[in-house]
Amino acid sequence: MLIGDLARRTGVNPRLLRYYEAQGLLETTRTPSGYREYDEDAVTTVRKIRVLLKAGLSTETIRTVLPCTVGEGPEFDWCAELRDLMDRELAAMDDRIDTLQQTRGTLAYYLSQP
Repeated sequence: MLIGDLARRTGVNPRLLRYYEAQGLLETTRTPSGYREYDEDAVTTVRKIRVLLKAGLSTETIRTVLPCTVGEGPEFDWCAELRDLMDRELAAMDDRIDTLQQTRGTLAYYLSQP
């Protein structure tokens, strides 16, 4: 299927699909005339990418995690390395949340001053 078809089937802008390809998340071939051509599995792959992005993972992390996904959910085929990676991602998110809460507290304090 061509990029426009994949975009319609997934609801993802063609520009983002090209970005996913550039990031090594989505595989494509080229037609003799140079058009991108995707197989049927690309629909599922794009859906997985969107779910993983929504979970807060970077495209770099998704590139590592994607081969370990199964189903459309996605579900994970857990190995020790993958669990360690996801634990580190969760810890990094917790650190960012803590920093944001501290920053918010400081701003709220300033706003409470006359």
